[in-house]
Amino acid sequence: MAWHGPDGRQLYYEDTGRGDAVLLMPGWAGNIVEFYRLHAELASGFRVIAADLPGSGRSQPQPRHYPPSYYHDDAKVLLGLLDELGVDAAHLVGFSDGGEEALLMAGLEPGRALSVVTWGAAGRIVASPDQLDELAHVVDRPGGPLKELAAYLAETHGADGARIMTESWAAAMHEIIDAGGDVSRSRAPSISCPALLIAGSDDPFCPPALVRDMADAMPRGTFLEADGGHDLYQSHHGWLVSTIIGWLSDH
Repeated sequence: MAWHGPDGRQLYYEDTGRGDAVLLMPGWAGNIVEFYRLHAELASGFRVIAADLPGSGRSQPQPRHYPPSYYHDDAKVLLGLLDELGVDAAHLVGFSDGGEEALLMAGLEPGRALSVVTWGAAGRIVASPDQLDELAHVVDRPGGPLKELAAYLAETHGADGARIMTESWAAAMHEIIDAGGDVSRSRAPSISCPALLIAGSDDPFCPPALVRDMADAMPRGTFLEADGGHDLYQSHHGWLVSTIIGWLSDH
């Protein structure tokens, strides 16, 4: 086990393998255990630093209250992790919020990114009030369309802790959307490294048109669409792993 940061805000990460560094980041409320197969395959040719996002997995604080600034706050924490590990530049690979962090980190400090690979991320947040309401109260709707997420959150954080997470996260999303939705879209022209942005054709949170717009705005952005929804790692596991490994090996 390895930790970065002060007590109460420690970031959990695992650092394995040798070669060019890859920072691997799961989505909101997720954890690096989900990506062990990808982690293991990458570690045969890369140094893989897999990190749970602040407030998710084993990282602190828990339960986390999410402010509207949390994307930028977390990007600074993750860049600080690379600093502590002596990594000048890394391939940034992430899903959903982990992908948003990858894009934002590359936009904030372009020289730190060797390349970027994301799925379920678009550089901009769009969500309907109904979607946010469903996520805000998912723990109290265990039989709803997000029942697997509801069960996971309740088991991992307890019902009360999960409510703090989901309600504060949804409130932060509302504020970000009301301000225009920008996370890293405005910085796209400055993301100079090669970038592969993958979208599920039926992703309700990151529609393909939005992801393509972000890729097209980047000097070396590439857009790739696959039949599926938000979490292609579950529905297209083998294809996604081979696509990521192939991309990183080429770049």
